[in-house]
Amino acid sequence: MSVALVTGASSGIGARTAELLAAQGLTVFGAARTTAAIARLDGVTPVSLDLTDEPSIYRAVNAVTDAAGSIDVLVNCAGYGEFGSVEETSLHAARAQLEVNVLGAVGLIQAVLPGMREKGKGRIVNVSSLAGEFAAPLGGWYHASKFALEALSDSLRGEVAQFGIDVTLVQPSYVDTDWHDTAMDHLDAASGDGPYAGMAAAMRRYFTGAAIKKQTSSVEDVAALVAKAAVVDRPRTRYRIGPGAGTAVALATVLPDRAFDALTRKQFGYA
Repeated sequence: MSVALVTGASSGIGARTAELLAAQGLTVFGAARTTAAIARLDGVTPVSLDLTDEPSIYRAVNAVTDAAGSIDVLVNCAGYGEFGSVEETSLHAARAQLEVNVLGAVGLIQAVLPGMREKGKGRIVNVSSLAGEFAAPLGGWYHASKFALEALSDSLRGEVAQFGIDVTLVQPSYVDTDWHDTAMDHLDAASGDGPYAGMAAAMRRYFTGAAIKKQTSSVEDVAALVAKAAVVDRPRTRYRIGPGAGTAVALATVLPDRAFDALTRKQFGYA
């Protein structure tokens, strides 16, 4: 029986992914800083994890291997969005974004790879975002974190294939969770007042308006895709999900940069 470690398992995509993998017969450990909600998930064993603390990462991995013998599947689902202008977002906040979304995920990967190499098999699923394909104003540090995760996943895939280990990315667009509320709180804190306040207000209107609902995927659909990426025999290198996701990436690739900038300004209602 395969053993899976899923981060961000206290809510949203991570929680539902952990449940789906457990329902498929995997031995599943769900990790987060707060584990009370994980303990209520069917078939999921909670593990305490702080992605900003390297010793916590190794304690979590050791706890799983001590209990189950190995980790065959790692699903890096934890993450949040640090929004605000590049000028106004503090370097402290920027470092925290990279610690959770990038360095914490890589720390887990480094911790599980020796065991996967020894077994000659393994699967790493990194939950990225369409934000790792193109960038928009006021989300620079979040985009930077996802661009970095995409690049590291591509490099890693080429490095570990020789050991029977697969690396795959899942790239959701907007998802029906409280992620957007948290992102907008960060936006208000960084840029709610001052020279970018007009742009920040326009972005908040967009994220709380009706138009975004047409582009939003359910937690169930995204989690089902993440679970598929974790267990399918021959995973794709990337799985995109969300209405218009493929079109958005194509436009970012084909259009000249300034034309895409104009399209983004129109989408978010910037002046």
